[in-house]
Amino acid sequence: MMTDQRDLPAPRRERLLELLRQRGSARVTDLASWLDVNAVTVRRDLARLESDGLIERTHGGASIPSALSLSQPNLAGAGLMNEGQVAMLAPGLDFYWPEVARGAEARARQLGLRLLLRGHSYESVDERPALAPLFEAEDVRGVIAVPNTKGPHADEVMAWLAAQPVPSVLVEREAQLGPTGEPVESVVTDHALGAAMAVWHLWQLGHRRLGLVVSPTSPTTSKIKVGWQRTCDELAAENAFAVHIPDHRTPGFAAALEEIIDRCDDLGATGLLVHSDREAMGLLQQLESRGRRVPDDISIVAYDDELAGLFTPALTAVRPARQALGAAAVDLLIARFEDPGRPVHRVIISPQLSVRESTAAVV
Repeated sequence: MMTDQRDLPAPRRERLLELLRQRGSARVTDLASWLDVNAVTVRRDLARLESDGLIERTHGGASIPSALSLSQPNLAGAGLMNEGQVAMLAPGLDFYWPEVARGAEARARQLGLRLLLRGHSYESVDERPALAPLFEAEDVRGVIAVPNTKGPHADEVMAWLAAQPVPSVLVEREAQLGPTGEPVESVVTDHALGAAMAVWHLWQLGHRRLGLVVSPTSPTTSKIKVGWQRTCDELAAENAFAVHIPDHRTPGFAAALEEIIDRCDDLGATGLLVHSDREAMGLLQQLESRGRRVPDDISIVAYDDELAGLFTPALTAVRPARQALGAAAVDLLIARFEDPGRPVHRVIISPQLSVRESTAAVV
């Protein structure tokens, strides 16, 4: 049961403000769920924060004004005000990565730095030609990179990054250097935890036969599968299954959806985790076309939460803290720039589960 006594008003508003800083914006219903209070309390707190000039109210929620930061600034002693830039090479600028870039840009701006953003391709097997101009840019303090760590030139790219005169940090990628296996500085989401959170959510709703749907090409898939399988094993989930699904833009996508629904019918599955949002939305629509009701007949949890909350019904989803990833990457770069001898830091950021309309208790 929700209670408004869980936090005193001032600490609760601080938590609310931090959630908005991490995400940039959020709906009232999601904020109420995360804070374990009712929507009336959230609206009252938002009104107070708006009157203090800390947020902007939006239809159904709130956002952080672009002039404000993701986290409390700490510029004392930084020595970087109005000096230089941080560069970022993202493997795409149309999904997932724009929010990471916004987090990096906001944190860089706090420190008086600019963000130099460039896009690349997931299919690249050697990012050095695209990264080189970023390292050569004027007054660059460091580079945020998202290389293909499974490609044929991965080891060479990592060695090349380590040899550059300014630091680099990996985002949503992990790697080691050479025969000693020295780790590379990185910021990643705990995707295994995200999958575990989804399994536990479905389990607590009474779902005992569960399915996982993932892309065979996504770098996130292996970690999601680890968290999924480990949690299903711990719970002794019955007939738990995992299947790969082709890209939603390929001709085989519709047929793959049909096969997944047939498998759910054969095994009696009532709960699914689907990566990512687009695949989850496609599966929900295909279920409805075959007379299956979501969540009455089957519950769906999406993974990524880019579009999940906008769909009808709104999808319960695991949401990586993308803006927090970008902000943490900038912090690592600047710390390394100021102290090249510091130990390697590997930051792991937990995702969050937003419970919406696509999951319900088994009847």
